[in-house]
Amino acid sequence: MDLRRWNVRQVREVLESTAAFVPFAQTESAEWSALKERLGARVLADLLARAAEDASAPVPALPARLYHEFRETGRREGYEDAQRQRRSMLYRLVLAEWLEGQGRFVEAIEDVLWARLEETNWAWPAHARGLDRFDDPTLDLAAAMTALDMAEIDFLVGDRLSVNLRSRLRVEVERRAIGPFLNRNDHWWLHTTPQKQVNNWTAVCVAGAVGAALYLETDTGRLAEIVTRGLHSLADYLETFDREGGSSEGPDYWTYGFGNYVVLAQLLHVRTGGAIDLLEGDYLRDIAQFPLRTMLAPGVWVSFSDSDHNPSFHAGLLSHLSGHLDLPGLAGLGMKNDFAVEIFNQFVWPLRQFAWPLAEDAEPAALGAHDWYDEMGWMISRLDPKNPKALRLAAKGGHNDEMHNQNDVGSFVVVAGGRVVLTDPGRGRYSKAYFGGDRYQNLFASSLGHSVPVINGQEQAAGCAHGATVVEHVHSDAADRLVIDMASAYPAAADVEKLQRSVSLKRDVPGGVVTLEDSFQFRTGAGDFQSVVVTPLSARVDGDSVLVGDAEGGVRIDFDASALDVSFDFRGAQEKQYQPAVDLTRIVFTPRQKDREGRVALEISPLS
Repeated sequence: MDLRRWNVRQVREVLESTAAFVPFAQTESAEWSALKERLGARVLADLLARAAEDASAPVPALPARLYHEFRETGRREGYEDAQRQRRSMLYRLVLAEWLEGQGRFVEAIEDVLWARLEETNWAWPAHARGLDRFDDPTLDLAAAMTALDMAEIDFLVGDRLSVNLRSRLRVEVERRAIGPFLNRNDHWWLHTTPQKQVNNWTAVCVAGAVGAALYLETDTGRLAEIVTRGLHSLADYLETFDREGGSSEGPDYWTYGFGNYVVLAQLLHVRTGGAIDLLEGDYLRDIAQFPLRTMLAPGVWVSFSDSDHNPSFHAGLLSHLSGHLDLPGLAGLGMKNDFAVEIFNQFVWPLRQFAWPLAEDAEPAALGAHDWYDEMGWMISRLDPKNPKALRLAAKGGHNDEMHNQNDVGSFVVVAGGRVVLTDPGRGRYSKAYFGGDRYQNLFASSLGHSVPVINGQEQAAGCAHGATVVEHVHSDAADRLVIDMASAYPAAADVEKLQRSVSLKRDVPGGVVTLEDSFQFRTGAGDFQSVVVTPLSARVDGDSVLVGDAEGGVRIDFDASALDVSFDFRGAQEKQYQPAVDLTRIVFTPRQKDREGRVALEISPLS
């Protein structure tokens, strides 16, 4: 669907020709009764019990000193964790009131709503840096999500709230989100420019501002302007996906960015009677299948960029996409319904968890033997897709100016026994330094944290010019192979003239085998070359092999011990975002003889 083809007049005509906007079942309706029956007595009883506790609990405080903590120390968890507690309390109270409908949670809802309306900033400290002036609010991810929170809460329980509160709610959503979205052009995420490509921010911010307007804006002409502006912005967002529907941000940010795109798609579909369908067409089906195509084994996904190997996809998102696009595999990714309402940053997902729960008896997703994203240079290879314990490989080319970039050209992941054995470690702890000038000093973002070479002591360099060219990509019954030229990923100081990496998964060997070969040539003379693989597991040398992990999930790395030395670089307790700290070991293979050109070859096979 070409979203730029819509103009304000066309959008206004569609908005004026459609019926009432009822995106979710209203209390006491037949649809509401059916939903409660589907959820069951136990789910409802647990929700009501938690909400009763919330109703008598104090509202978590958000003092200014917590907001300033990021500016002073770079730490963002203090404010964000307290804000998340406040949000979760409100979400449980609203859902309980919506599904019970007796008015007993209204007073507590108003207490938390007033507190949220009185927050100086809806934006996170990492994005606004300081407390906003009243006349210059920051419209970031959190502010946009909060605007939609407010609008959907008003839709569900607004008829039970005080007139004064509802009036203030509309004023604040307009001041902090809808007005700035429509009237300002200084949002970097609004459109791609030569200086910066848009990313997940665009989908989240547009969904928040436009979604809130769909609920609250009563002037159809103005609403048409807001929607049209959002459609044109989302056109740029869709261009961040490659032609097969892949995103260099990885599966974690698919569920965040594209998930919010889907939220707005559903709201617009209802508001326009299907006339504006953001999920129309084969390309959107391809994007929707990204988590299916990047799944390596049950519970394990490709972890390139700031994405971890164990993302959680929202149940309501998968349920809606599965039904709307007839993609049953999305319901079988292994995600479970989570009615606890404790981990969400925005109301859209707990609401849709209750409104669109996943079927408990969904068939497991059927994976293919091979997936390939040409523009990104991602290859995903599965020895036997029907055997969750069988060998898996993911490898990438790409460049070092991708969305949520890490310097990771040539990185790869090996899964054996359903366990990540050789890893791309995903994202580090989000801090001021992680998104600032020191980003590539962090092990997770630097090439040192990835299974890629170190050349003459040099790591890979950041920037679009530092990337790989795909030399060959082959998929066959016998093997999948990716060959890339990646010399340009390194700075001039590396003195590397040629660096070709070939990584394969061979199916014509019992149990499968992954081969890695780095062929290199220096520009001016003999140099130092190290081929590195990274693991979160224990590793030890056993003759001419390195044993990683154990028989439950591990690999044997065979190498030429007469030509290569092996050493271990242990990096303990590396801090991650939303995950426990991890121990990483860099296994370093170094040619014993310095030459102008050479080759390092490794053969990686399952221990079991």
